[in-house]
Amino acid sequence: MTSAASRTDPAARPVVTVLVVDDSQVQRRFLRAAIDADPGFRVVGEARTGREAVALVDRLRPSIVLMDLDLPVMNGIEAIERIMAGRPTPIVVYSAYVEGTDVENAAAATAAGAVDIVAKPNPGEHGQYEQYAADLRAKLRVASRARVITHPRGRLRQNGFTANAERIGRTLIRRKPVTDENPLPPVERRHIDPLAKDIPLVVIGASTGGPQALSQLLSELPADFAPAVLVVQHMADGFIEGLAGWLDSMSPLPVSVGQSGKKIMPGEVTIAPSGVNIVVHDRRLRVTCEDPPATQFHVPGIDVTFKSVAQALGSEAIGVLLTGMGRDGAAGMKVLHDCGATTIAQDEESSAVYGMPAAARALNAVDHVLPLSDITATLLTLVSHENTEANEEVGA
Repeated sequence: MTSAASRTDPAARPVVTVLVVDDSQVQRRFLRAAIDADPGFRVVGEARTGREAVALVDRLRPSIVLMDLDLPVMNGIEAIERIMAGRPTPIVVYSAYVEGTDVENAAAATAAGAVDIVAKPNPGEHGQYEQYAADLRAKLRVASRARVITHPRGRLRQNGFTANAERIGRTLIRRKPVTDENPLPPVERRHIDPLAKDIPLVVIGASTGGPQALSQLLSELPADFAPAVLVVQHMADGFIEGLAGWLDSMSPLPVSVGQSGKKIMPGEVTIAPSGVNIVVHDRRLRVTCEDPPATQFHVPGIDVTFKSVAQALGSEAIGVLLTGMGRDGAAGMKVLHDCGATTIAQDEESSAVYGMPAAARALNAVDHVLPLSDITATLLTLVSHENTEANEEVGA
Protein backbone atom coordinates (compact mmCIF):
# COMPACT_ATOMS: atom_id res chain seq x y z
CA MET A 1 0.00 0.00 0.00
CA THR A 2 1.34 3.42 -0.92
CA SER A 3 1.56 5.71 2.10
CA ALA A 4 0.05 9.19 2.11
CA ALA A 5 3.51 10.64 2.81
CA SER A 6 5.01 9.01 -0.29
CA ARG A 7 2.26 10.50 -2.47
CA THR A 8 2.69 14.04 -1.17
CA ASP A 9 6.40 14.32 -0.21
CA PRO A 10 8.61 14.64 -3.31
CA ALA A 11 11.61 13.44 -1.31
CA ALA A 12 9.85 10.12 -0.69
CA ARG A 13 9.50 9.38 -4.40
CA PRO A 14 11.96 6.99 -6.02
CA VAL A 15 14.75 8.73 -7.90
CA VAL A 16 14.24 8.78 -11.67
CA THR A 17 17.50 7.77 -13.35
CA VAL A 18 18.02 9.22 -16.82
CA LEU A 19 20.29 8.38 -19.73
CA VAL A 20 20.85 11.44 -21.95
CA VAL A 21 21.59 10.75 -25.63
CA ASP A 22 22.78 13.64 -27.84
CA ASP A 23 25.85 14.10 -29.99
CA SER A 24 26.15 17.75 -28.90
CA GLN A 25 28.17 18.28 -25.73
CA VAL A 26 26.43 21.63 -25.24
CA GLN A 27 23.00 20.00 -25.36
CA ARG A 28 24.06 17.19 -23.01
CA ARG A 29 25.39 19.74 -20.52
CA PHE A 30 22.15 21.73 -20.77
CA LEU A 31 20.02 18.63 -20.22
CA ARG A 32 22.12 17.37 -17.31
CA ALA A 33 21.77 20.72 -15.56
CA ALA A 34 18.01 20.82 -16.16
CA ILE A 35 17.48 17.25 -14.91
CA ASP A 36 19.90 17.19 -11.98
CA ALA A 37 18.47 20.44 -10.60
CA ASP A 38 15.80 18.30 -8.92
CA PRO A 39 17.05 15.77 -6.31
CA GLY A 40 14.33 13.40 -7.47
CA PHE A 41 16.27 12.89 -10.72
CA ARG A 42 19.78 11.74 -11.54
CA VAL A 43 21.54 11.59 -14.89
CA VAL A 44 23.36 8.26 -14.74
CA GLY A 45 24.98 8.37 -18.15
CA GLU A 46 25.50 10.23 -21.42
CA ALA A 47 25.75 8.81 -24.91
CA ARG A 48 26.91 10.53 -28.09
CA THR A 49 25.77 7.91 -30.61
CA GLY A 50 22.90 5.53 -31.01
CA ARG A 51 25.24 2.58 -30.58
CA GLU A 52 26.52 3.96 -27.27
CA ALA A 53 22.91 4.49 -26.15
CA VAL A 54 22.00 0.84 -26.78
CA ALA A 55 25.05 -0.36 -24.83
CA LEU A 56 24.51 2.03 -21.91
CA VAL A 57 20.82 1.12 -21.54
CA ASP A 58 21.85 -2.51 -21.21
CA ARG A 59 24.59 -1.70 -18.66
CA LEU A 60 23.03 1.13 -16.62
CA ARG A 61 19.34 0.15 -16.81
CA PRO A 62 18.03 3.71 -16.43
CA SER A 63 14.43 4.53 -15.53
CA ILE A 64 14.11 6.46 -18.78
CA VAL A 65 16.07 7.53 -21.86
CA LEU A 66 16.00 11.10 -23.22
CA MET A 67 17.17 10.81 -26.82
CA ASP A 68 17.87 13.10 -29.74
CA LEU A 69 17.15 11.51 -33.12
CA ASP A 70 19.95 13.01 -35.22
CA LEU A 71 22.80 10.78 -34.04
CA PRO A 72 26.00 9.50 -35.68
CA VAL A 73 27.01 5.83 -36.14
CA MET A 74 23.45 4.62 -35.43
CA ASN A 75 20.50 7.01 -35.82
CA GLY A 76 17.91 7.54 -33.12
CA ILE A 77 15.18 5.49 -34.80
CA GLU A 78 17.37 2.40 -35.07
CA ALA A 79 18.63 2.90 -31.52
CA ILE A 80 15.04 3.03 -30.23
CA GLU A 81 14.19 -0.15 -32.14
CA ARG A 82 17.19 -1.99 -30.71
CA ILE A 83 16.52 -0.83 -27.15
CA MET A 84 12.88 -1.87 -27.38
CA ALA A 85 13.87 -5.25 -28.84
CA GLY A 86 16.60 -6.00 -26.29
CA ARG A 87 15.94 -4.17 -23.01
CA PRO A 88 12.59 -2.33 -23.24
CA THR A 89 12.88 1.04 -21.52
CA PRO A 90 10.65 4.13 -21.63
CA ILE A 91 12.10 6.56 -24.17
CA VAL A 92 11.30 10.24 -24.60
CA VAL A 93 12.42 11.83 -27.86
CA TYR A 94 14.12 15.24 -27.58
CA SER A 95 13.80 16.93 -30.94
CA ALA A 96 13.86 20.30 -32.67
CA TYR A 97 10.45 21.29 -34.00
CA VAL A 98 11.49 22.37 -37.45
CA GLU A 99 9.98 21.65 -40.81
CA GLY A 100 11.23 18.61 -42.66
CA THR A 101 12.80 15.38 -41.52
CA ASP A 102 12.86 16.08 -37.77
CA VAL A 103 9.06 16.29 -37.62
CA GLU A 104 8.71 13.13 -39.71
CA ASN A 105 11.34 11.29 -37.66
CA ALA A 106 9.62 12.23 -34.41
CA ALA A 107 6.46 10.50 -35.63
CA ALA A 108 8.51 7.51 -36.75
CA ALA A 109 10.05 7.35 -33.26
CA THR A 110 6.63 6.76 -31.73
CA ALA A 111 6.15 3.89 -34.17
CA ALA A 112 9.49 2.45 -33.05
CA GLY A 113 8.44 2.60 -29.40
CA ALA A 114 9.08 6.08 -27.97
CA VAL A 115 6.58 7.04 -25.26
CA ASP A 116 6.59 10.82 -25.71
CA ILE A 117 8.16 13.73 -27.60
CA VAL A 118 9.52 16.95 -26.13
CA ALA A 119 10.71 19.91 -28.17
CA LYS A 120 14.12 21.47 -27.85
CA PRO A 121 13.86 25.10 -26.73
CA ASN A 122 14.25 27.80 -29.32
CA PRO A 123 17.29 30.08 -28.87
CA GLY A 124 14.98 32.87 -27.71
CA GLU A 125 13.46 30.73 -24.96
CA HIS A 126 16.55 30.39 -22.79
CA GLY A 127 15.22 33.10 -20.50
CA GLN A 128 12.45 30.68 -19.58
CA TYR A 129 14.95 28.00 -18.60
CA GLU A 130 13.53 27.18 -15.16
CA GLN A 131 10.01 26.65 -16.50
CA TYR A 132 11.30 24.56 -19.41
CA ALA A 133 13.37 22.42 -17.05
CA ALA A 134 10.40 21.87 -14.71
CA ASP A 135 8.14 20.86 -17.62
CA LEU A 136 10.83 18.49 -18.94
CA ARG A 137 11.23 16.79 -15.57
CA ALA A 138 7.45 16.43 -15.22
CA LYS A 139 7.26 14.66 -18.58
CA LEU A 140 10.19 12.41 -17.71
CA ARG A 141 8.66 11.40 -14.38
CA VAL A 142 5.33 10.49 -15.98
CA ALA A 143 6.94 8.64 -18.88
CA SER A 144 9.24 6.72 -16.51
CA ARG A 145 6.15 5.09 -14.95
CA ALA A 146 5.21 3.43 -18.23
CA ARG A 147 6.21 -0.21 -18.45
CA VAL A 148 7.00 -1.10 -22.02
CA ILE A 149 7.27 -4.66 -23.25
CA THR A 150 9.48 -6.05 -25.98
CA HIS A 151 8.90 -4.41 -29.34
CA PRO A 152 9.74 -6.95 -32.07
CA ARG A 153 10.56 -4.52 -34.86
CA GLY A 154 14.23 -4.08 -34.00
CA ARG A 155 14.75 -7.82 -33.61
CA LEU A 156 13.06 -8.53 -36.95
CA ARG A 157 15.24 -5.93 -38.66
CA GLN A 158 18.41 -7.41 -37.12
CA ASN A 159 17.41 -10.82 -38.47
CA GLY A 160 16.83 -9.47 -41.96
CA PHE A 161 13.02 -9.34 -41.97
CA THR A 162 12.85 -5.68 -42.98
CA ALA A 163 9.40 -5.82 -44.59
CA ASN A 164 7.84 -7.35 -41.50
CA ALA A 165 9.63 -4.84 -39.31
CA GLU A 166 8.17 -1.92 -41.23
CA ARG A 167 4.64 -3.25 -40.74
CA ILE A 168 5.03 -3.31 -36.97
CA GLY A 169 4.48 0.29 -35.95
CA ARG A 170 3.13 0.00 -32.43
CA THR A 171 4.57 -0.75 -29.00
CA LEU A 172 2.45 -2.54 -26.45
CA ILE A 173 2.62 -0.57 -23.22
CA ARG A 174 1.73 -1.60 -19.72
CA ARG A 175 1.70 0.77 -16.80
CA LYS A 176 3.16 -0.41 -13.53
CA PRO A 177 0.31 -1.24 -11.16
CA VAL A 178 -0.33 1.53 -8.66
CA THR A 179 -2.08 0.88 -5.38
CA ASP A 180 -4.55 3.41 -4.06
CA GLU A 181 -6.34 3.66 -0.75
CA ASN A 182 -9.41 4.97 -2.59
CA PRO A 183 -10.12 2.53 -5.43
CA LEU A 184 -11.98 3.76 -8.47
CA PRO A 185 -15.73 3.17 -8.54
CA PRO A 186 -16.91 0.18 -10.56
CA VAL A 187 -18.30 0.92 -13.99
CA GLU A 188 -21.75 -0.39 -14.81
CA ARG A 189 -21.66 -0.73 -18.58
CA ARG A 190 -24.62 0.40 -20.60
CA HIS A 191 -25.82 -2.44 -22.80
CA ILE A 192 -24.24 -1.94 -26.20
CA ASP A 193 -26.79 -2.02 -28.99
CA PRO A 194 -26.58 -0.52 -32.47
CA LEU A 195 -28.03 2.94 -32.09
CA ALA A 196 -31.23 3.92 -33.90
CA LYS A 197 -29.99 7.47 -34.40
CA ASP A 198 -27.04 8.60 -36.47
CA ILE A 199 -23.78 9.32 -34.68
CA PRO A 200 -22.09 12.10 -36.66
CA LEU A 201 -18.98 12.40 -34.49
CA VAL A 202 -16.53 10.33 -32.44
CA VAL A 203 -14.25 12.56 -30.37
CA ILE A 204 -11.03 11.14 -28.92
CA GLY A 205 -8.64 12.57 -26.32
CA ALA A 206 -5.11 11.26 -25.68
CA SER A 207 -1.82 12.27 -24.11
CA THR A 208 1.27 10.25 -23.07
CA GLY A 209 1.33 7.03 -25.08
CA GLY A 210 -1.44 8.39 -27.30
CA PRO A 211 0.28 8.16 -30.69
CA GLN A 212 0.74 4.40 -30.37
CA ALA A 213 -2.81 3.95 -29.09
CA LEU A 214 -4.22 6.10 -31.89
CA SER A 215 -2.26 4.20 -34.51
CA GLN A 216 -3.82 0.94 -33.37
CA LEU A 217 -7.34 2.29 -33.01
CA LEU A 218 -7.44 4.23 -36.29
CA SER A 219 -5.75 1.51 -38.34
CA GLU A 220 -8.54 -0.88 -37.34
CA LEU A 221 -11.39 1.38 -38.46
CA PRO A 222 -12.85 0.38 -41.83
CA ALA A 223 -12.66 2.67 -44.84
CA ASP A 224 -16.47 3.05 -44.79
CA PHE A 225 -16.63 4.22 -41.16
CA ALA A 226 -19.33 6.87 -41.40
CA PRO A 227 -18.86 9.34 -38.51
CA ALA A 228 -16.29 12.08 -38.47
CA VAL A 229 -13.47 11.45 -36.00
CA LEU A 230 -11.94 14.35 -34.07
CA VAL A 231 -8.71 13.71 -32.14
CA VAL A 232 -7.18 15.93 -29.47
CA GLN A 233 -3.63 14.72 -28.73
CA HIS A 234 -1.32 16.48 -26.29
CA MET A 235 1.94 16.98 -28.16
CA ALA A 236 4.77 19.50 -28.28
CA ASP A 237 4.25 22.39 -30.68
CA GLY A 238 5.33 21.64 -34.23
CA PHE A 239 4.83 17.87 -34.21
CA ILE A 240 1.09 17.57 -34.89
CA GLU A 241 1.58 17.75 -38.67
CA GLY A 242 4.06 14.88 -38.52
CA LEU A 243 1.69 12.87 -36.34
CA ALA A 244 -1.17 13.43 -38.78
CA GLY A 245 0.97 12.35 -41.71
CA TRP A 246 2.11 9.22 -39.90
CA LEU A 247 -1.43 8.26 -38.88
CA ASP A 248 -2.66 8.97 -42.42
CA SER A 249 -0.13 6.46 -43.75
CA MET A 250 -1.65 3.63 -41.70
CA SER A 251 -5.33 4.54 -41.38
CA PRO A 252 -7.95 3.51 -43.97
CA LEU A 253 -9.56 6.92 -43.28
CA PRO A 254 -7.87 10.13 -44.44
CA VAL A 255 -6.17 12.01 -41.59
CA SER A 256 -5.46 15.76 -41.59
CA VAL A 257 -4.96 18.68 -39.23
CA GLY A 258 -8.04 20.78 -38.48
CA GLN A 259 -8.45 24.39 -39.62
CA SER A 260 -10.50 27.12 -38.03
CA GLY A 261 -13.77 27.92 -39.79
CA LYS A 262 -13.91 24.64 -41.69
CA LYS A 263 -16.16 21.64 -41.18
CA ILE A 264 -14.80 18.31 -40.10
CA MET A 265 -16.02 15.75 -42.56
CA PRO A 266 -17.78 12.39 -42.16
CA GLY A 267 -15.48 9.43 -42.78
CA GLU A 268 -12.36 11.48 -42.08
CA VAL A 269 -10.06 11.91 -39.09
CA THR A 270 -9.22 15.46 -37.98
CA ILE A 271 -6.35 16.14 -35.55
CA ALA A 272 -6.55 19.27 -33.39
CA PRO A 273 -3.72 21.68 -34.33
CA SER A 274 -0.96 22.75 -31.97
CA GLY A 275 -1.20 25.74 -29.68
CA VAL A 276 -5.00 26.26 -29.78
CA ASN A 277 -8.24 24.70 -28.60
CA ILE A 278 -10.53 23.24 -31.26
CA VAL A 279 -14.22 23.92 -30.64
CA VAL A 280 -17.19 22.23 -32.34
CA HIS A 281 -20.11 24.63 -32.84
CA ASP A 282 -23.03 22.70 -34.31
CA ARG A 283 -24.27 19.48 -35.83
CA ARG A 284 -22.82 20.52 -39.18
CA LEU A 285 -19.45 20.01 -37.43
CA ARG A 286 -18.13 23.48 -38.05
CA VAL A 287 -15.07 24.12 -35.90
CA THR A 288 -13.02 27.10 -34.83
CA CYS A 289 -9.56 27.21 -33.28
CA GLU A 290 -9.35 29.48 -30.26
CA ASP A 291 -6.47 30.76 -28.15
CA PRO A 292 -6.31 29.09 -24.74
CA PRO A 293 -6.42 31.06 -21.50
CA ALA A 294 -3.03 31.68 -19.88
CA THR A 295 -3.91 29.30 -17.04
CA GLN A 296 -4.54 26.30 -19.31
CA PHE A 297 -1.77 23.72 -18.85
CA HIS A 298 -2.45 21.29 -21.71
CA VAL A 299 -2.87 22.77 -25.19
CA PRO A 300 -4.81 21.69 -27.18
CA GLY A 301 -7.28 21.04 -24.38
CA ILE A 302 -9.38 17.87 -24.38
CA ASP A 303 -11.88 19.25 -21.84
CA VAL A 304 -12.62 22.26 -24.04
CA THR A 305 -13.33 20.10 -27.08
CA PHE A 306 -15.37 17.49 -25.21
CA LYS A 307 -17.57 20.17 -23.63
CA SER A 308 -18.13 21.86 -27.00
CA VAL A 309 -19.16 18.52 -28.53
CA ALA A 310 -21.62 17.95 -25.68
CA GLN A 311 -23.18 21.36 -26.28
CA ALA A 312 -23.29 20.98 -30.06
CA LEU A 313 -24.42 17.35 -30.36
CA GLY A 314 -25.71 16.22 -26.98
CA SER A 315 -26.31 12.48 -27.01
CA GLU A 316 -25.45 12.19 -30.72
CA ALA A 317 -21.73 11.73 -30.09
CA ILE A 318 -19.30 9.20 -28.69
CA GLY A 319 -16.43 10.28 -26.45
CA VAL A 320 -13.26 8.21 -26.07
CA LEU A 321 -10.49 8.95 -23.55
CA LEU A 322 -7.20 7.16 -24.09
CA THR A 323 -3.93 6.89 -22.16
CA GLY A 324 -2.46 10.08 -20.71
CA MET A 325 -1.14 11.95 -17.70
CA GLY A 326 -3.21 14.31 -15.60
CA ARG A 327 -6.93 14.99 -15.62
CA ASP A 328 -7.57 16.76 -18.93
CA GLY A 329 -10.65 15.25 -20.57
CA ALA A 330 -12.23 13.94 -17.37
CA ALA A 331 -14.50 16.94 -16.72
CA GLY A 332 -15.38 17.16 -20.41
CA MET A 333 -16.24 13.46 -20.50
CA LYS A 334 -18.52 13.99 -17.50
CA VAL A 335 -20.42 16.65 -19.46
CA LEU A 336 -20.67 14.30 -22.46
CA HIS A 337 -21.87 11.46 -20.24
CA ASP A 338 -24.48 13.58 -18.45
CA CYS A 339 -26.01 14.76 -21.72
CA GLY A 340 -26.49 11.17 -22.89
CA ALA A 341 -23.45 10.65 -25.10
CA THR A 342 -21.77 7.26 -24.89
CA THR A 343 -18.36 7.44 -23.20
CA ILE A 344 -15.47 4.98 -23.41
CA ALA A 345 -12.21 4.97 -21.44
CA GLN A 346 -9.13 2.88 -22.11
CA ASP A 347 -8.43 0.42 -19.31
CA GLU A 348 -5.42 0.53 -16.99
CA GLU A 349 -3.74 -2.59 -18.30
CA SER A 350 -3.44 -1.30 -21.87
CA SER A 351 -2.72 2.36 -20.95
CA ALA A 352 0.79 3.78 -20.90
CA VAL A 353 -0.33 6.17 -18.16
CA TYR A 354 -3.71 5.70 -16.51
CA GLY A 355 -4.15 9.29 -15.34
CA MET A 356 -6.84 10.70 -17.62
CA PRO A 357 -9.04 7.57 -17.89
CA ALA A 358 -8.80 7.07 -14.12
CA ALA A 359 -9.81 10.70 -13.49
CA ALA A 360 -12.87 10.24 -15.72
CA ARG A 361 -13.82 7.06 -13.88
CA ALA A 362 -13.52 8.86 -10.55
CA LEU A 363 -16.16 11.34 -11.79
CA ASN A 364 -18.50 8.48 -12.81
CA ALA A 365 -18.21 9.78 -16.36
CA VAL A 366 -17.45 6.47 -18.11
CA ASP A 367 -19.94 4.01 -19.61
CA HIS A 368 -17.40 1.44 -20.83
CA VAL A 369 -13.84 0.73 -19.64
CA LEU A 370 -12.20 -1.29 -22.40
CA PRO A 371 -8.78 -2.56 -23.41
CA LEU A 372 -7.46 -0.72 -26.43
CA SER A 373 -7.94 -3.82 -28.57
CA ASP A 374 -11.72 -3.76 -27.94
CA ILE A 375 -12.44 -0.08 -28.53
CA THR A 376 -12.68 -0.20 -32.33
CA ALA A 377 -15.11 -3.14 -32.29
CA THR A 378 -17.26 -1.28 -29.78
CA LEU A 379 -17.30 1.86 -31.94
CA LEU A 380 -18.41 -0.22 -34.91
CA THR A 381 -21.21 -1.71 -32.85
CA LEU A 382 -22.37 1.67 -31.65
CA VAL A 383 -22.61 3.23 -35.10
CA SER A 384 -23.73 0.30 -37.26
CA HIS A 385 -26.93 -1.76 -37.44
CA GLU A 386 -25.15 -4.42 -39.43
CA ASN A 387 -22.41 -5.37 -37.00
CA THR A 388 -24.52 -7.86 -35.06
CA GLU A 389 -21.66 -10.31 -34.53
CA ALA A 390 -19.57 -7.65 -32.76
CA ASN A 391 -22.67 -6.61 -30.81
CA GLU A 392 -23.17 -10.12 -29.48
CA GLU A 393 -19.50 -10.40 -28.53
CA VAL A 394 -19.26 -7.06 -26.73
CA GLY A 395 -22.66 -7.33 -25.07
CA ALA A 396 -21.98 -10.81 -23.73
